[in-house]
Amino acid sequence: MTPWTFLGVQDIMNIQIFGKAKCFDTKKAERYFKERRIKFQRIDVLDVGLSRGEFLSVKSAVGLEAMINNKTPGVEILTYFAYDADKEEKLLENPSFLKTPIVRNGKKATIGYCPDVWKQWEQ
Repeated sequence: MTPWTFLGVQDIMNIQIFGKAKCFDTKKAERYFKERRIKFQRIDVLDVGLSRGEFLSVKSAVGLEAMINNKTPGVEILTYFAYDADKEEKLLENPSFLKTPIVRNGKKATIGYCPDVWKQWEQ
């Protein structure tokens, strides 16, 4: 039995890591949870993407602009959309425009490598 199981953390944490195979921050996020023996589900955002419900849950937690990876080639097309709904559709169509990792724990979510926030989830 791990210390986290004893404390009941395993029962209340439902971690999903949406990432890209070649993203170093995604690998660091996975390592963070593996080292603490916290189970997580890894989802390749380029292969599977996010469902509309998952996308909206993350958006409500972090905001739309925080989800956009401005370093991705072609992402400048999002600047031409006047409405957030149009940007959302484009992000759902092309998940390579998303920053990774997206780490979800129920309704809570983070973008990028955020061990300080994840540590609070453990408490």
